[in-house]
Amino acid sequence: MKVAGKIERKINRMQEGTTFKYQQLGIDQSEYRAAAKAIERLIKKGMIRRVSTGVFYKPKQSAFGELRPREEELLKPYLFQDGKRIAYITGVSLYNRMGLTTQVPNTIKVASRVKRVITKIGKTQVKPVKSYVDVTNENYYLLEILDALKDFKIIPDLDKKSAIAIIRNKICKLSENDQSKMIRYALKYPPRATALLGAILELSKKKNGLESLRTNLNPLTTYTLGIKKETLPTAAEWNIS
Repeated sequence: MKVAGKIERKINRMQEGTTFKYQQLGIDQSEYRAAAKAIERLIKKGMIRRVSTGVFYKPKQSAFGELRPREEELLKPYLFQDGKRIAYITGVSLYNRMGLTTQVPNTIKVASRVKRVITKIGKTQVKPVKSYVDVTNENYYLLEILDALKDFKIIPDLDKKSAIAIIRNKICKLSENDQSKMIRYALKYPPRATALLGAILELSKKKNGLESLRTNLNPLTTYTLGIKKETLPTAAEWNIS
């Protein structure tokens, strides 16, 4: 079968909204030149769209026209390597999705320990940040919460009372195993994140591991986060003001 036919057949089998790279098309490196020409023809036909250099997606059609995939899907080729997650979206884009801010950034931050992701999605710049621990599919959602705790003071348009409620609810829904993992990861984060996690966990019934958070903090340090006692009753116990 010719390369063009092979690619079109592969794309026809993909779900709408799927993002892909050349590697997912089942072609040899020797066929890349012919594949590039075939891809350009499919873009002109509107069968696929280009996300960035070497990254494409199959558009999803709706009653209101063509739908662009969400950020996570557009960035999927950069968040995974050989089928394993190595990165996750963080920063204001994440905090918007978590309901902590209404601001929509013009820069998306991607955290990873093994890869620096620098690209452009439409008009949106994608910039790298270093994650504090190795990222996997089993822990990235815990790191998202820890990032929110770390950046609590600088999240734009943050309603602190609402934010504490949202984050606390996410933490309370975690299993004991996930909470234990989060405590271990928090020890790698800046102390302000450790203190805020400790104060939130102090309110829950599951208090295993709190001592390890306490011993990791300097008892003489105060963390100024602008949190009132009525917003977080345990704040003072963790030197948070």
